[in-house]
Amino acid sequence: MEKIEQTEQLNVFRTKTRILYKHTDQMKVVYYGNYPEFYEIGRVELMRERGFPYAELEAMGIQMPIIEMHTKYIGSALYDELIEIETTVHERDKGVRIRFDYNIYNEAGKIINQGYTILCCIDAETRRLVRIPERIWTSLGL
Repeated sequence: MEKIEQTEQLNVFRTKTRILYKHTDQMKVVYYGNYPEFYEIGRVELMRERGFPYAELEAMGIQMPIIEMHTKYIGSALYDELIEIETTVHERDKGVRIRFDYNIYNEAGKIINQGYTILCCIDAETRRLVRIPERIWTSLGL
């Protein structure tokens, strides 16, 4: 991964990553099934930057599975290209779910993919829904 930067808006985060050969098909275009990995990079790095790396959440006994995902393919990324993943914490839903929106830009700055994921919080032992701790919401600007 490359340089991580954030904007003035607390709930928007940007990070860059290089397209590896393993991400591409025979035409050296990113295989469509790899975009969820890019979403995860954006989401995990945003949480880390805000002081809540996933390892810390898990140490608190919290897991955050994805319960919904949507993706829209607009263009293509190519082998060895540096892409930018813009991640936005979009909404706070009933205290147990959180939505992350993603815009992915190619090296020329053109948007090539948009999507979102909705995650919930569960207790690692019981697998039952739990409220997302208030300090996480505060750190995310919600």
